[in-house]
Amino acid sequence: MKTFLATIALCLLPADLAFAEPAVVPVNRQHYTGKWLEIGRRPMMITDGCVAGYTIYRPGPTPEEVAVEDGCTEETPRGKLKTVTGKGTIINPGEGNGKLRVRYPFLITFDYWVLYKSPDAQWFVSSDPRLYNLWIYSRTIPSKKELLRMIVKVRELGYDVKLLEFPPHR
Repeated sequence: MKTFLATIALCLLPADLAFAEPAVVPVNRQHYTGKWLEIGRRPMMITDGCVAGYTIYRPGPTPEEVAVEDGCTEETPRGKLKTVTGKGTIINPGEGNGKLRVRYPFLITFDYWVLYKSPDAQWFVSSDPRLYNLWIYSRTIPSKKELLRMIVKVRELGYDVKLLEFPPHR
């Protein structure tokens, strides 16, 4: 009976209290500059048919702001280019800079938290605060060995790698 009541209590808790937030790693401001290639992601309706995805970060008007351009091509790496821009705000400046909130058109907002950054700062893993959506980004297209290392890291972070897709870049 106690187990049943505890289960009911957990179901009635506000959604924000029913999960443990993942740990965020610190990144410097250089992290939010230049082009990152989307190597892997959890499928979402807004990315259906998107391949060769990328994100370009540019400095914003204040140190906490980042101009964001997300793009991909339709169906094939040579397909029609689709892009969307957003305004990013580092929501933990001075505390590691690893939490970025991006506001896109039509009041769409995503939180991107850096969960892992490679020692050479050439690839990283980010997620939303609930560890539901997850992305792997790299400065270059990884070799098969590098991709395997990325997948292992995602698994070590506690994410179910079977939920990921790896759209082509070439």
